[in-house]
Amino acid sequence: MLDLINIHKTFNLGTVNEKKALCGVDLHLEDGDFVTIIGGNGAGKSTMLNAIAGVWPVDEGQIIIDGQDVTAYPEHKRAIMLGRVFQDPMTGTAATMEIQENLALANRRGQSRVVYRTGIKKKEKEEYYELLKTLELGLEDRMTAKVGTLSGGQRQALTLLMATVKRPKLLLLDEHTAALDPKTAQKVLDATERIIAEQHLTAMMVTHNMKDAIVHGNRLIMMKDGKIILDIKGEEKKNLTVEDLLEKFQVAAGGEEFANDRMILG
Repeated sequence: MLDLINIHKTFNLGTVNEKKALCGVDLHLEDGDFVTIIGGNGAGKSTMLNAIAGVWPVDEGQIIIDGQDVTAYPEHKRAIMLGRVFQDPMTGTAATMEIQENLALANRRGQSRVVYRTGIKKKEKEEYYELLKTLELGLEDRMTAKVGTLSGGQRQALTLLMATVKRPKLLLLDEHTAALDPKTAQKVLDATERIIAEQHLTAMMVTHNMKDAIVHGNRLIMMKDGKIILDIKGEEKKNLTVEDLLEKFQVAAGGEEFANDRMILG
């Protein structure tokens, strides 16, 4: 489903600010994999997602999505294959447009301009109503409300629907609950888990919360210094604890202790 082959990326090459962000990353995802990604600040987590999305070109390596080599594709050409939710709840929605209009924009992505300009039909409204109802946030009764009037959690939940309404080949979640309060974050995580399972999506979720990384998904990878140092799946992941993960990190990092309090205490 996804293959990253020897991916390298260095920022500010040849300057005092040179940063090797990705150092030979190799990763293979099967169809339906839900992978959680953890690591300290600067480990390369978001950089890897940006590489997949085509935010900038990689220096070396190949990116293959569903058998298609997209390494040379610009960001807009990859967008039709991907769904993405960012950390900031204000990103991903149009604040001055209605909830149903935002869903219509996402649902019509990749279609002609004529389709974009047409009004929302009754059948579409019924579909969006049922979609919103699954969130259990009451948004199905506020479909004509401007998105700018919603809370951060409501906007993030809406963004999740928009990112998955076209069933993307790959769903990228970049700390998409980090800016939310714990109760709302859990609701969004529950909706994430359900949508991925129901649609059998292939997904990658960056998180700073070790417990969330362990509980969600069928596979966990840990990054450090632009490399994947741990890849845990199957029964090993099901039985994993935070203490186990910290111990595995220490072994993989050559005795170094994990020093990110935010992640440990999250």
